[in-house]
Amino acid sequence: TMGNWLVNHWFSAAVLAAWLGINIFLFTYYFLFFDRDEQYFYTRAILGSALAWARASAKCLNFNSMLILLPVCRNLLSFLRGTCSCCRRTLRKQLDHNLTFHKLVAYALALLTAVHTIAHLFNLERYNQSQQASDGSLPAVLSKMHLQGSKWLNPIHSNQTTVEYVAFTTIPGLTGVIITLALILMVTSSTEFIRRNYFELFWYTHHLFLVYFAGLVIHGIAGLVRGQTEQSMAEVHPYDCAEYLTRQGQNCTHSCCRDPEFGSIPAESWKWVLAPIILYVFERILRVWRAQQKVLVTKVVMHPARVLELQMQKKGFCMEVGQYIFVNCPAISPLEWHPFTLTSAPEEDFFSIHVRAAGDWTERLIDTFQLEKPRIEVDGPFGTASEDVFQYEVAMLVGAGIGVTPFASILKSIWYKFQQADQTLKTKKIYFYWLCRDTGAFAWFNDLLASLEQKMAESGKADFLTYRLFLTGWDTSIANNVALHFDTATDTVTGLRHKTSFGRPMWNMEFAAVAAAHPRSVVGVFLCGPEALAKSLQKSCHQHSSLDPRKVKFYFNKENF
Repeated sequence: TMGNWLVNHWFSAAVLAAWLGINIFLFTYYFLFFDRDEQYFYTRAILGSALAWARASAKCLNFNSMLILLPVCRNLLSFLRGTCSCCRRTLRKQLDHNLTFHKLVAYALALLTAVHTIAHLFNLERYNQSQQASDGSLPAVLSKMHLQGSKWLNPIHSNQTTVEYVAFTTIPGLTGVIITLALILMVTSSTEFIRRNYFELFWYTHHLFLVYFAGLVIHGIAGLVRGQTEQSMAEVHPYDCAEYLTRQGQNCTHSCCRDPEFGSIPAESWKWVLAPIILYVFERILRVWRAQQKVLVTKVVMHPARVLELQMQKKGFCMEVGQYIFVNCPAISPLEWHPFTLTSAPEEDFFSIHVRAAGDWTERLIDTFQLEKPRIEVDGPFGTASEDVFQYEVAMLVGAGIGVTPFASILKSIWYKFQQADQTLKTKKIYFYWLCRDTGAFAWFNDLLASLEQKMAESGKADFLTYRLFLTGWDTSIANNVALHFDTATDTVTGLRHKTSFGRPMWNMEFAAVAAAHPRSVVGVFLCGPEALAKSLQKSCHQHSSLDPRKVKFYFNKENF
């Protein structure tokens, strides 16, 4: 298990190092190339090192634009997961970090765009200064060459042209402005706060990626940044002839009399992004096709606190614990797809989700289902199964708030496996902790826990599952009610046999108790919840694991749902 953990982290680090390494190599290689190559001797005479900054960042922008779509090709990832099902689970689990990698590449694009834009603003300013200069310097002389033909070096051809004019009237200028605006809108609208509270805004703004890629492909076509042509280099090499340019007389007789001629750098962004764009088009076609397959809603349950449970069936649908699906309701919005963790177990003859009112779309879905049964489209399931839970003798499951949904599937599945005496199940004991802000949210999960509690008691296995519910947000009326009914057999908040605790868990005490109860076990700790909680659990795992290999060990697993 320790090996698994190490391989998992080693592989993540290796992918990250490879990505960083390629970026650093591309940037360094092309920076040095444009900073030293003789073909750009005259271009550098006008622009200085800003040329190398602009071109090196452009190469890295192309590379990252090639990668950005791959992590969001859900069906491609599922295919890869399937083809490498024979390889180690830790490798397949890396595919669940797809959105983390997507965000990382997006931040790199934002940073590189800033570098590229600033470098080009310097370039435009220098082009402008060189065009307006009349001091006979090399940049001034180069800027006046071939203004009539197509062999020019300086794209600013007159003294009246402003930097703003070039930025908004040329193809590179205009597409650059549009691409940058699209990128700014996409990055700012994908913050955690907006995704949680205004998902529609995030969803629609993110489709500006179409504008981004269209702009990127067109951006370099005009070729405003130029270098000396091969033919001209052979005739008048800059190392031999540059010094003569500033002091050419009327009657020139030596071999450097001809003016150097310049040509554009061919556009190449399309070569980088063509394959990912084709893959993504296939992905979208596949999604549309899968969405057309009929979904039968077999049961609709309205739980308290506006939580809607949908039980569904779909031909050929095959799920595993901890997976999720994307749901679309054409009656509400034909374009919006929302992810939901599956709350059913693979052993059941249906698949289910629990929808909490958390935004416009979910509110409208709940309202619609209270009036009628609209048509539902489903894409999935996606994600790697959370089968690691079954590999530990003792499992500590921690769910915070709505983060409890994947554990509904896991707890049910464990119970089915337990009943069927499944050989793959090594679990002998489960500790389940649920941290929740308000009592209303307990209701639907309550029913599940109550039925599990009853089934386990009936089969004489009541001690298989120990669970603790922690109410982190509570008022005085709840507290008074609890004080009144303190000696009742069941809990006043949930109606379950196990009492609800108020406030947050004292993790040190919880871990110490588990360690004392299982002094020689390997304990798997699983969390679906916020990052702050992950840090404190990880700390507790380290503190309470014994250095003696024969004694208790805690291994932390954070699931990415």
